[in-house]
Amino acid sequence: MQLGLYSFGDSSIDPATGRYMAESVIFKNLLERIKLADEVGLDYFGLGEHHREDYPVSAPAILLAAAATQTERIHLGSAVTVLPTKDPVRVFQQFATLDQITEGRAELTVGTGAYIESYPLFGHELAESQANFTEKLGLLRQLNDENPVTFTGEFRAPLENAGIWPRPFNQKLSIWVATGETPESSDRAASFGFNANYSFLSAPPASKKSIVEHFRTVALEHGHSNLKVAVAGRGFVAEKASVAKETMYRGWTQSVKVSQKERGREAPSREMFDEQANGVGPIIAGDPNEVADRLAAIQAELKHDRHILHFDIGNIEHAAVMKSIELFGTRVMPQVAGL
Repeated sequence: MQLGLYSFGDSSIDPATGRYMAESVIFKNLLERIKLADEVGLDYFGLGEHHREDYPVSAPAILLAAAATQTERIHLGSAVTVLPTKDPVRVFQQFATLDQITEGRAELTVGTGAYIESYPLFGHELAESQANFTEKLGLLRQLNDENPVTFTGEFRAPLENAGIWPRPFNQKLSIWVATGETPESSDRAASFGFNANYSFLSAPPASKKSIVEHFRTVALEHGHSNLKVAVAGRGFVAEKASVAKETMYRGWTQSVKVSQKERGREAPSREMFDEQANGVGPIIAGDPNEVADRLAAIQAELKHDRHILHFDIGNIEHAAVMKSIELFGTRVMPQVAGL
């Protein structure tokens, strides 16, 4: 099983200043984290697109290109690109360019987004997001499989025998779909022949075994026998399990209280966190052995190919995040890499 990380460039309000961290510092820290992740042998680092002050990474491809010049082995990708509000041709060209720069290390993960800011920002109707996404996934598959491309659809201007350049380094991009917990979401990814990335943030990942198995069954029905499954969630590693959980709790509280309020849900509580961060819960925080054991237990149920964790949630200190990355690569990864 591969291990990796993903980030939104999280920034919470500093109680001492009442302001968010400067974007220049956030981006500098991200590049340092990606470089370290490469050095300690992690397989993947993804950056998620958002358009809000607490998640300032609005152009992942640019930051990933910067990271490409500082890394040698790690795969770099989006986590996610909000495809309904994008032109698939431009997205494909950007990541094909990144793939050429990295000599085959670029990956593209697309989804409809957990936040809605990009829809009005770029002039798209949220009510049409699912139909828009399905159509653009089809075009994305064409772009990856064909050149030139002919296309007619509702949500993008037609293409007539259009040549698309550059091509990916190994002719095809590694493309994943951020897949929801409904059978229809898995059906869509599987039918198009794209890998699935499941984000289980509130329920025990192992409890979602039927969803993952459904994806694999539908993929085989459509002739796709080699599709991969990734699982994403929150996590943190420290030398002591109690330190890991307390550090994650501080960042989690600052971040989750914002999203919960926006969505009219209950405020995050210590009880909620403890339920998610212990036992079989979705937050994988602890010392290296605990984190490795919990990842292994999930993999035993889901048989997934990759597990990626979100370490830098909220305003967790940069030094603590760097140490967590080091431990994840040097102490956790050797225990689970052979699964």
